[in-house]
Amino acid sequence: MGKAIAIDGPSASGKSSVSKGVAAELGFIYVDSGALYRGVTWQAIRKGVDPKDAAAVLEAMHSADWAFFVKNGAAIFSVDGDVPVQELREKDVREAVARVAAIPEVRKFVVESLRSLENFGSLVMEGRDIGTVVFPDSPHKFYLDADPEERAMRRYRELVAAGEDEKAHEVMESLKKRDQIDATRKADPLVVAPGAQVIDSTSMTLEEVIQTVIDAVRRKA
Repeated sequence: MGKAIAIDGPSASGKSSVSKGVAAELGFIYVDSGALYRGVTWQAIRKGVDPKDAAAVLEAMHSADWAFFVKNGAAIFSVDGDVPVQELREKDVREAVARVAAIPEVRKFVVESLRSLENFGSLVMEGRDIGTVVFPDSPHKFYLDADPEERAMRRYRELVAAGEDEKAHEVMESLKKRDQIDATRKADPLVVAPGAQVIDSTSMTLEEVIQTVIDAVRRKA
């Protein structure tokens, strides 16, 4: 069984870029836990299910055939033989995933699936409850944060680069809504894990944040 580095934080705090950089430097497998929640959401939507209908979402999730594998240094999954990538970033999925992710049975399915990925080797896993729920015993726990305005601008730039036309103020409102849902949901709310190192990346470069995580991991190796 390998190591598990847990990197949590709110939307657009830099989790993905930092986790990918740390995984590449250490030769670990990168895992985006949010992709699996988006996968459940995408599966429900493509089956014509209303994301607000928890029972129907669970039916779509449980009736699907899920498979996990590693490709190009990252853990990915297929659903009924399809491997969604860009589909997971579409607006309808982004807007519904927080509601789907708040369903306790969805969280249980995702947590169990994420834990099983340890069979592939050492992991760098990003998410919102990795250090508190998925791998609470890991000695390598981090919580990334940044000012809300900075996070909104990061997300806005990502969307513009992807060809989306959402305005900056709309992105800010969306982030605020997601933060509220994450922090107040009954199942596994977003909190700083006990023992986690908090990193405020507002005025840090990506390289500085990656190096901060790597140095901390190596000190505990």
